[in-house]
Amino acid sequence: MKTSVDAPLAKANHLAKIEPMPRPQYSSLQDWIAREAISFTVDSPVELDAAVDRMIASLGDAIELLGLGEAMHGGAESLAFRNRLFQRLVAVHGYSAIAVESSFPRGHIANEYVAGRGPASYDAVAEAGFSHGFGRMDGNRELLAWMRQYNADSAHPVKLSFYGFDGPMELRGTDSPRQLLVFALDYLASIDAAAVAQRRERIESLLGTDADWENPAAMMDASKSIGQSPAAVALRLATEDLIAEMSIRRPELIARSDAHRYGEAVHHAMVARQLLNYHAAVAGNSPTRLADLLGMRDALMADNLAYVVARERDRGKVLAFAHNSHLKRGQAHWQLGSHSITWWPAGAHLGEMLAKRYVIIGEAVGVSEGNGIASPEAGALEVHLLAAPGPARFVPTYAARGLADEMPMRSASAKNSTYFPLAPQAASDFDALLMLS
Repeated sequence: MKTSVDAPLAKANHLAKIEPMPRPQYSSLQDWIAREAISFTVDSPVELDAAVDRMIASLGDAIELLGLGEAMHGGAESLAFRNRLFQRLVAVHGYSAIAVESSFPRGHIANEYVAGRGPASYDAVAEAGFSHGFGRMDGNRELLAWMRQYNADSAHPVKLSFYGFDGPMELRGTDSPRQLLVFALDYLASIDAAAVAQRRERIESLLGTDADWENPAAMMDASKSIGQSPAAVALRLATEDLIAEMSIRRPELIARSDAHRYGEAVHHAMVARQLLNYHAAVAGNSPTRLADLLGMRDALMADNLAYVVARERDRGKVLAFAHNSHLKRGQAHWQLGSHSITWWPAGAHLGEMLAKRYVIIGEAVGVSEGNGIASPEAGALEVHLLAAPGPARFVPTYAARGLADEMPMRSASAKNSTYFPLAPQAASDFDALLMLS
């Protein structure tokens, strides 16, 4: 005989067996795009907001991290759209933070500006708060100005946060670990200055000069790197000791500061550890050296984004903005001269780390004369996307798996080397596609 306690359990078991309604599948690209495309005009706030709302609803309610990819760096149209999207996500969909493809330690400086602390003008953070020269872009100036104004309004109890999630590393040069280590040491010193003095002196002596770490020639000539010098090896061990101390003293340190500050300092130290590992790989002679370095950078990007998601979880969701090739789920490919390099991007890691809590929208480009991108060749996926009503459109990809796997890729740009056309596997790499023109 079932008791009254058994009844709810039986009902729950019954409900658990109910299968979700199947999503439609299509036999052709044309059919998929015609039926799924969400068209809108970027210049119409009403149309854009409605399209964003429909797109977000189609992606499910498990999202904690929404990735928005850009097909190339430097596109003013993409940055302007990102800003409008973030404003809508904040207003209606519970987002509290944005993370961009810029140096993680520098992001702290930009966030201080957004919070109304630190420098009073954007010009003071344009270089210090961004890497890759991204602070000079009007779209990023406008983003931070809007966030700062939003946070200054007492009607908004949840204040917005800005993060950089890139490692302080790239092919043109890799940063010194100084900024990261000093951040962690300063945190410890604010609690127990006397105990930190000797550790700080040891780390400072091993750091040497930043120029030695940041030699741009090291990326293509391993002999120019100091990443495996005796001082660098000793600094890696000193960094491990620093992380161990912070871990051992966690209850005390949190009690004497707070969990927010503690977590931030520990993550800076852990990023310093990864940066030192990267410098060691720069100095190595592995036959897969470049692929390893690209993979290490993207793995750190994923760790940084997972950290941001965990940090914001009690406050809201996170929008991540970066190049498609970093955020997509499938393998990344780069043709460097005669070398074809393949590695796992941050999005592939995040798919494993966050599962359905990570969703990614990839950008497609139709035509961009300023970037040397002409009309796509016949048969390319971008041709079919352009055929959908516009001028802009979202296209969810859940119903298109496999439809474009054998399609040709359009030509790249001879003018903007950061432009990557959509791969035939784009429907699997992304949960939706965005085409603005």
